[in-house]
Amino acid sequence: MASIWQVLSLVVIVLYILQQLHNKFMKKKKELPPGPKGFPIIGNLFMIGKNLHQDLYQIAKQHGPIMSMRFGLVPIIVASSPHAAEQFLKKHDLVFASRSYNTAAQYIGYDQRNITFGKYGSYWRNMRKLCTLELLSSLKINSFQSMRKQEIENFVTFLNRAASNGVEVDISAKLASLSANMACLMVFGKKLWMKNLMKGVLKMFDLQGFVPRMKKLAKIFDDLLEKIIDEHVQDSKRENKQAKDIVDTMMAIMQSGEAEFEFDRRHVKAILLDLLIASMDTASTAVDWTFTELLRHPKVMKKLQNELEQVVGTNRMVEESDLEKLEYLDMVIKEGFRLHPVAPLLIPHESIEDCIVDGFDIPKGSRILVNTWAIGRDPEAWPEPEKFRPERFVGSNIDLRGRDFQLLPFGSGRRSCPGLQLGLTIVRLVLAQLVHCFDWELPNGMAPEDLDMTEKFGLVTARFQHLVAIPTYRLHL
Repeated sequence: MASIWQVLSLVVIVLYILQQLHNKFMKKKKELPPGPKGFPIIGNLFMIGKNLHQDLYQIAKQHGPIMSMRFGLVPIIVASSPHAAEQFLKKHDLVFASRSYNTAAQYIGYDQRNITFGKYGSYWRNMRKLCTLELLSSLKINSFQSMRKQEIENFVTFLNRAASNGVEVDISAKLASLSANMACLMVFGKKLWMKNLMKGVLKMFDLQGFVPRMKKLAKIFDDLLEKIIDEHVQDSKRENKQAKDIVDTMMAIMQSGEAEFEFDRRHVKAILLDLLIASMDTASTAVDWTFTELLRHPKVMKKLQNELEQVVGTNRMVEESDLEKLEYLDMVIKEGFRLHPVAPLLIPHESIEDCIVDGFDIPKGSRILVNTWAIGRDPEAWPEPEKFRPERFVGSNIDLRGRDFQLLPFGSGRRSCPGLQLGLTIVRLVLAQLVHCFDWELPNGMAPEDLDMTEKFGLVTARFQHLVAIPTYRLHL
């Protein structure tokens, strides 16, 4: 055993010496962004804890808004300011438009045929165009409006029963259930029990037994999707019905042969899974965090309730047609996204060629992490950044659709979220109902400032502890 450790120690020492010589030689040729020194093999992984975005925020304070690191042998570039984000997502957008090889997406995403993790190229551009025009257009989103209304009415009815009985509600769990129901109805046309499957996807970064678990999860998803597609094909034959849900639309495109690129069941399943995963936990997590902030700031909650009373009245629920009139609601949501971006590092980009950014050499194959969590706390972009203050957006033109790099909850450029409009509609509508239909108090006499705000990092960064509160119905129906 001792001899094995001696050999390993010698290998590490040799690798370290070679790395130092390599770095010394490369520095004469390339000027990489500044960054912390790492160890052989593991790089800077020893500096990372449970919440990667928070750790990178602290490290960037020492090394600057564009810094280089290594996670194992993988070169990482971290952007932590609005200017840095603009360089990667706008000025040099094409160079950084690709995704790296991803084992999970390879197994679950049908060899990365999906939109989220697909490599940049002609296939990806065609597929994104199809999604934008056929699956996530304003017309398609509006076609699901009655479904959203019914599910939200069911949600409010449940909360009203809890209010009548004076019992506390696990808001985080109910929001997740609502989001899952709406996602399944939109994509599949029916509700499915997806909770356990989604837990599997959201644990992608747990490396213990990683590949076997991904293969097993991929098989479960594939069997499910095949069954659902077969059911839709049979239904269309029997009823000769027009396209209704996303599966119907995708199968109609595939069977018509109108797609100008290879498009078979693998591509259909990849996109269906993409839409499902992207829509299930993102909106509910955004509402969860923003509603938590409202509970912590009763004056903001009251001000939003006053706006809703003026625009909607107290004799009905909020309709989607009301949303454009609710200016303070938009400010509250922007502030929620600023402090609590659902994907605080977006999804890593990859450079497809060498590039110079702000005088720094960025090598081909580098992974780019845009730390939107850090950008939302940049004191040069946001006065008193740690405070939840929606009024900061009064008279401001800052938008959250990717135009302004101070606020990037949906990303920007070629890789921005194609489901932005749908996601934003759901967040605005659900949050408005929670505030408009009910007054809220915390259980066991808990003070607002005592709410636990601990984060749980993952593909979606949710609350570590579920939010629990007691509703009181306030409408006069």
